[in-house]
Amino acid sequence: MENTQAAQAIIPLMGGNNNINKIWHCMTRLRFDVVDESRVEWDAIKKLPGVLGAQYQRDQVQVIIGPQVTLWYQAIMAKRDPAAGEAAVKTHKGLISRFMDTVSGVFGPIVPAIAGAGMIKGLLAGLIALNIISAKSDTVMVIDLIASGVFYFLPFFLAVSAARIFNTNEYLAAAVAACLMYPTLMDAAKALAAHTPGAAGAFYFIDVIPVSVFNYSASVIPVIMSVWALSYIHRGVNALMPEVFKTVFTPTLTLFITALVSLTLIGPLGIYVGKALALFIQGLFDISAVFAGVIVGAIRPVAVLTGMHHAMTPVALQNFATKGYDMLMPMMFMANMAIAGSTFALCFHSKTRAERSVVLSAAISALLGITEPALFGVLTKYKKAFIATTISSALASAFIAFFGVRLYGYILSSIFSLPAYIGPYFMYILMGVTLSLGLAFLLTYFMVVKGKPLIQPDPETAR
Repeated sequence: MENTQAAQAIIPLMGGNNNINKIWHCMTRLRFDVVDESRVEWDAIKKLPGVLGAQYQRDQVQVIIGPQVTLWYQAIMAKRDPAAGEAAVKTHKGLISRFMDTVSGVFGPIVPAIAGAGMIKGLLAGLIALNIISAKSDTVMVIDLIASGVFYFLPFFLAVSAARIFNTNEYLAAAVAACLMYPTLMDAAKALAAHTPGAAGAFYFIDVIPVSVFNYSASVIPVIMSVWALSYIHRGVNALMPEVFKTVFTPTLTLFITALVSLTLIGPLGIYVGKALALFIQGLFDISAVFAGVIVGAIRPVAVLTGMHHAMTPVALQNFATKGYDMLMPMMFMANMAIAGSTFALCFHSKTRAERSVVLSAAISALLGITEPALFGVLTKYKKAFIATTISSALASAFIAFFGVRLYGYILSSIFSLPAYIGPYFMYILMGVTLSLGLAFLLTYFMVVKGKPLIQPDPETAR
């Protein structure tokens, strides 16, 4: 069965269109908001060619696909009824579940853009640190504008992606982001930050309502919250507007109301929420960088397993925006290498060529930054292997945190990301990778009982 056929077979196995409220995806998983989880045919889904696993986490069905997830999503949506989900009954979801759904849904589609730009930014920092090119050269200026454009205009990317998650107009969402990014506001924020005499801390709408001056470039939470508000305002205005006036006045009032609310209330609130998250993480580092490394490194494998790892993305981006660097992403790198190391060790416990091929493929995938095949397809079958992974991730993260290893641009946590660390911390990140991979390999090799089959044979095919 081809991937497109397997993808299209998922909807009936989910209980049909009327059992699905919403479908979206992150980098490796298809995510389904379903009405009744009991109608999902779990065993049949897991047996589909190309499916690495399936689970019910945070009130959503997650089907683990791997790097091909975008193609699967496109195949599903190509056959999905446009009116599907309208008859579905919305289920009550907790605040944390809704938050995680939103974060994973918003960031999943735009990761290639920010990861690619981040890699270029990291390589540029390394070339400058090694004095290969001059920081004041035109070459650096050109490379920097290529690398920094995505991050500077990140609110536009987030606005479009969030509009799809909140089922609202993408162009109105981009228009709201444009209001937050307008040069008048940006220039005022820069003047305020530079302590320019006479710089205003706020503009006043009708001389009464303050519009606080903030720099929203590279910000994350303000624009997501604004688009969330837009989705409700748009529906409300459209419901109240007479049919004859909807074409002109619905978008007019929607944009005006949403932009005003965003500039006066949501935007500043989002800035403070983002700063609070960054301060929380900074608090861990203030206690001890090693302590922060142990905590982040230990929870990272579990976070990926449950799909909660996306919660760290806004914090990392906030750090890049405010500090120019981040220390969380190197720890995520250590976690991925620990997952790869443990999975490589399990290759030596494989008893058949087919078994070894599957495990080796998962290990290489983890080495390249995609850890779901290793976690769901291999490590979850072995409690001791997962413990070994967690210990190695925590110790390696504490090690690099002790030496202050940091990153200057968002990149995928892959072995091919090493050149982005070229500079004063390069030797320490190499030592950290070696420690994470080596320790995870050795602990797993000696902790896991030899002889236990990694993959249970299908009784039908075994005959």
